[in-house]
Amino acid sequence: MKTSPPVIPRVLIVGAGPAGLALAIELGQRRIPCLLLERNDRVGYAPRAKTTNVRTREHLRRWGIAPQLRAASPLGVDYPSNVVFCTRLSGHELTRFENAFFCAPGRNPLYAEHAQWIPQYSLEEVLRAHAQTLPGVEIRFNSEVLAFEQDAASVQVTVRDLQRENTYTVSADYLVGADGARSLVREGMGAKLEGQYGLSRNYNIVFHAPGLAQAHALGPAIMYWQINEDVPSLIGPMDRGDTWFFMPTGVPPDFRLDAEGSAALIRRATGIDLPYRALSTDEWVASRFLGDNYRDRRVFLVGDACHLHPPFGGYGMNMGVADSVDLGWKLAAVLAGWGGEALLDSYMAERRPVHQMVLDEAVANHALLGNQLARAGLDADDPAGAALREDVGARIQAAKSREFTTLGVVLGYRYEDSPVIAHDGSRAPQMDYLNYVPSNRPGARAPHAWLHDGSSLYDHFGEGFTLLAHADVPETVVQAVRERLRAAGVPLTVLRPAWGAFAELYPTRLTLVRPDQHVAWRGDDWPDAPDALVARITGHTAVSSPRPKAFA
Repeated sequence: MKTSPPVIPRVLIVGAGPAGLALAIELGQRRIPCLLLERNDRVGYAPRAKTTNVRTREHLRRWGIAPQLRAASPLGVDYPSNVVFCTRLSGHELTRFENAFFCAPGRNPLYAEHAQWIPQYSLEEVLRAHAQTLPGVEIRFNSEVLAFEQDAASVQVTVRDLQRENTYTVSADYLVGADGARSLVREGMGAKLEGQYGLSRNYNIVFHAPGLAQAHALGPAIMYWQINEDVPSLIGPMDRGDTWFFMPTGVPPDFRLDAEGSAALIRRATGIDLPYRALSTDEWVASRFLGDNYRDRRVFLVGDACHLHPPFGGYGMNMGVADSVDLGWKLAAVLAGWGGEALLDSYMAERRPVHQMVLDEAVANHALLGNQLARAGLDADDPAGAALREDVGARIQAAKSREFTTLGVVLGYRYEDSPVIAHDGSRAPQMDYLNYVPSNRPGARAPHAWLHDGSSLYDHFGEGFTLLAHADVPETVVQAVRERLRAAGVPLTVLRPAWGAFAELYPTRLTLVRPDQHVAWRGDDWPDAPDALVARITGHTAVSSPRPKAFA
């Protein structure tokens, strides 16, 4: 029996993980009808990621749901995001990183939202709940995409309803695969993941551990790296009800683990004997893969469907959300009529260099795990053991700051090679994983600041483009910008803050910011003939010009 669904979407999204849900929200908040299909019966099956970084939470703030995620924090938003390196939970501390990933609440001038340690399934629930409030967004669970084909006008997708055991066909203007590492959409569009499989074999065990938090003397932390030759591993609290995660790293090819064996291994790794009960046991393989293509005409890929890497640094899920933000506003602009085809071409041009850079960071982090740090005698209660622990602790501090103190990566990536950014010829600064230096240079994230009324500058940005104008810019110039963008159909918000310190963050008299908060253009004067500029930033023409190499 064949049936047709009632919704007529402009965009069909496959996969209701964070990337798929973020895309549905980005489109739904712009009133673009979309249908999100998920083969499971709900969101949030796997524990997976636990770090929602500052940039992702800035997007949640823009969507109006950052408070909801904060309230969903199972450990409490004030729980310290410390990372402790130790020989084992019952052993000696080697060193620690406090406020890892910048999770501590409070205002930082560099960003609008602190990061948050929260299970991915909790984030997915917050995203799903919000997406389902948006008009034009429909989420269908138990829905498996079987195949698709496209022509010049649309994409036709064959879907199986797993609950009703029937199939139907749905048509949309665009199809987006947010369907993960085994992406059917990627396979159907003929794209390939290129890279290296099997950097290491690891396990992820979620378990019930009554009393474990009180059974050691290392203090609260989100992760404890257990450095020993016996069971090198990561362990930490994950959810309410004494729910923890345990991750043995670099296990040999013949290593197998079931629920009963997991409890015994946790006792051995921690040196603490408690009635552990495994809730789930999953093997995972660390690999490094990057898609060779993210677009085939009306079909796109986001998230794990086009990039995979080790989880060290907490980048993966957050990159998928950023992919959907980039693609989402561009699809909406094209469907609303003011965006041109070059906007869609720019998606891969902007995101793939960022993926390349982040993959390099994640692989570098993966290169130094507990397996490489362990040494014989590290846990010994004698002067030799103490000296060894001091040496290993110093090595950890030198090598691992790039994993836990990463604002330069999280906020500092730039769209150097984008065909829809009006580059001004200024020299690209050196990429620095640690230090983030705000800049209104085209392609960079617009510098953040807190206003005197307590709000974030970002709170005043519009749904479309935003013009930041110095106080000395004549109103006639601002009006010329308004009129030219209005003629192009581009939504525009104009801000004239009481500049003060803003002048240092935005040294040019005019800065034009895109819907995703990246700078599209800057200058001291609006061009007398702005048609080429407006055509470029709205994707109606692609202009090639010499630019510094990305992340030089």
